[in-house]
Amino acid sequence: MSEPPVPVPVILRRDALADGWDDDELARTVRAGGLVRVRRGAYAEDAATGVHQHALLVRATVPQLRRTAVVSHQSAAVLLGLPLWNVPLDRVHVTRPPGTSTARTAVLCGHVARLRDDEVVQVAGVAVTDAVRTVLDLARSLPHETAVVAIDAALHQGLVTHETLRARLFDVVGSPGSRAAARAIAFADARSESVGESRSRVVLARWKLPVPELQFEVRSPAGLLVARTDFAWPEDRLVGEFDGRVKYGRLRRPGESAGDAVHREKLREDAIRDERWGVLRWGWADLETPHRLAAKVRRAHERARRPT
Repeated sequence: MSEPPVPVPVILRRDALADGWDDDELARTVRAGGLVRVRRGAYAEDAATGVHQHALLVRATVPQLRRTAVVSHQSAAVLLGLPLWNVPLDRVHVTRPPGTSTARTAVLCGHVARLRDDEVVQVAGVAVTDAVRTVLDLARSLPHETAVVAIDAALHQGLVTHETLRARLFDVVGSPGSRAAARAIAFADARSESVGESRSRVVLARWKLPVPELQFEVRSPAGLLVARTDFAWPEDRLVGEFDGRVKYGRLRRPGESAGDAVHREKLREDAIRDERWGVLRWGWADLETPHRLAAKVRRAHERARRPT
């Protein structure tokens, strides 16, 4: 399960000046590597990357807002530990009530919407939309594939439930992106265990390929478990496996090398084939050319259906 970034102290210029620093001293300390500039008027003791860098940006920006706001969308996802893929993290997203104007600057993206009291939680002293509202906002604002990845992961990690998301969709009916949110939530599946699996499902659906079963168990005639696979089309005795470098890292056992994990996976595939199942594999490069992946899957189904 993803963990929220550990809060790192942010030093605001106004507080530093009140404590006796001056701008020249701050600048010298930054040049010497003692402080890292997070944004104008805000510093931290250590550099950060990815979601940790965005968490710093949030904590550096919120205290300087002239009007109160609730951290939302991808910024809320970062603070809550919700998983994201291919989501821009260059701006802090906040939501304010109707009657206020949206604001978009180099570091801030403002949204206007009503939030119920139970949709707001506190994360290390910062007001943030809760997991369900955050997922709904992401589903409304992100492209379909990116939204599905986020919803699948949130469902798989137990951060939200399908039932709650479907019920809370009524809260955003008629708002921009609500139909897109309903589509993404209907398609989402808690059984997807990785970004690659979620993206693969979107590609298969987009190219109108047969809907696979997820996390399918291949068993011997005696009922013994042979393998659990990412995808399966039992009617064609065909399984699909998404291969990513992260996956092999996840498969490694204590004291085992990456080569050992790959060899063990080869033996696992042999065992699946021994049960007269076809095995189809694809990876990140295939997802970047979805029409070719679709053709690859289609050919595998055609081969599986030929008389032997």
